[in-house]
Amino acid sequence: MTASEIVHLTARQLRSLFEEGRLSAEEIVSAYLERIRAYDRHVGAFLLVDEEGALQQARTLDERKARGEPLGPLAAVPVAIKDVLCTQGMRTTCASRILHNFVPPYDATVIRKLREADAVLIGKTNMDEFAMGSSTENSGFQITRNPWDLDRAPGGSSGGSAAAVAACFSPMALGSDTGGSIRQPAALCGVVGLKPTYGRVSRYGLVAFASSLDQVGPFAWDVPDTALLLQVIAGHDPMDSTSVEIEVPDYLATLDQPVGGLRIGVVREWLADGVDEQVAKAVEQAIDVYRALGAKIQDITLPHSKYGIPAYYIVAPAEASSNLARYDGVHYGYRAADYDDMVDMYCRTRAEGFGAEVKRRVMLGTYALSAGYYEAYYLKALKVRRVIREDFDRAFEQVDIVLGPTSPTPAFRLGERIDDPISMYLSDVYTVTANLAGIAGISIPCGFTADGLPVGLQLLAPPFEEERLLRAARMYERETNWHTRRPDLERVVAQFEAKQSASAG
Repeated sequence: MTASEIVHLTARQLRSLFEEGRLSAEEIVSAYLERIRAYDRHVGAFLLVDEEGALQQARTLDERKARGEPLGPLAAVPVAIKDVLCTQGMRTTCASRILHNFVPPYDATVIRKLREADAVLIGKTNMDEFAMGSSTENSGFQITRNPWDLDRAPGGSSGGSAAAVAACFSPMALGSDTGGSIRQPAALCGVVGLKPTYGRVSRYGLVAFASSLDQVGPFAWDVPDTALLLQVIAGHDPMDSTSVEIEVPDYLATLDQPVGGLRIGVVREWLADGVDEQVAKAVEQAIDVYRALGAKIQDITLPHSKYGIPAYYIVAPAEASSNLARYDGVHYGYRAADYDDMVDMYCRTRAEGFGAEVKRRVMLGTYALSAGYYEAYYLKALKVRRVIREDFDRAFEQVDIVLGPTSPTPAFRLGERIDDPISMYLSDVYTVTANLAGIAGISIPCGFTADGLPVGLQLLAPPFEEERLLRAARMYERETNWHTRRPDLERVVAQFEAKQSASAG
């Protein structure tokens, strides 16, 4: 089997071929490393590729298999890690210059679980700095390009992880979702991305942006691989006080059982003004697929969802203001070289170490929490958050799944929104409410635009109903082939280089 064939397989196929002895772990990992070397200089998905470490992990797995030792469910499967998760002995920067030399002394719980499952950690992916952004243009080190069109953004903040899966640099990846940072890039890159219920997956070792909103989740090419990765990382963790002690179902065992009598609520206000015509058409066609499968489709309303963006951009920056106060040049990370006194050192360190978007959100959050404004902004935003959750509670009394577009548009051009924060923030208009409500959500591919750009379908389920969510997503996926499509990177890169040469000439 050629390297090109290997990297187009699912994680489950790779695991089976390794178990059967038809592929070694070293062959699998080498195929992905070869593809990363060939194309990631154009895509920019990775901040760090651990070639030596990944190959050593692979050789160890081959030796253990030869000895007949039992191996984990992700044995020989490469997994890319968003650079917001602590990895012991491996640099973790959050794509920020303030952490450019930070090497954690411990693993995040999800990383420990991946190691226990015998996954191969292939590298750390690019992201918007401290997960603040929707395009991965706010990284302190590089931009990431969309593998379907290198002139376009992959979404964010987990754009590096989504691009890594879309470009076949890794069959699986981990991201984090604070306001849509898994689902939106999954939609723009044409892969599956799932945000678990808040508390389903441990946040221990996840560098915090907004602690009441952040959640770690999986990317993959299809729903079964997504279920497999979620199975590995989910579960209670005594190291995380927000982790809920609730049983984790066997997601793969029931995945191909259609949800009988599935009731789907379509949020009509999400398909009205502001949504791209081709996105709306793809979503409507997806609704027709569900209808043909026997699902009961009914229109629902989430009347307070229109307040999601303003509420989110008070709650999240307020929490970020508090969480990022620790980066002061004293404890770890970057420290300014020249300063007059301690206060000057704090100011210069943060001014030099943080990027523009992080500074913007820290200032917004600090203002919202300041004396005289707390009640007017932060407290009011928390009340709005409550009524948004109540909207979902009422909706789930009538339906099993809530459906709508993941993003109002397909992938936008790089640079198109970077100087217009409001336009950028509206990229998450359909995703932030799930984080405010703490419910589960998934984005699955549901079509392509005339320009060949992916469109994502978002499904939402009640808290801790990931099993229902995955089964509903799989019902659609089994009837369509959108998830089987891969970008032709050789052609995409050739077109991009030709365009660059033409503009340079």
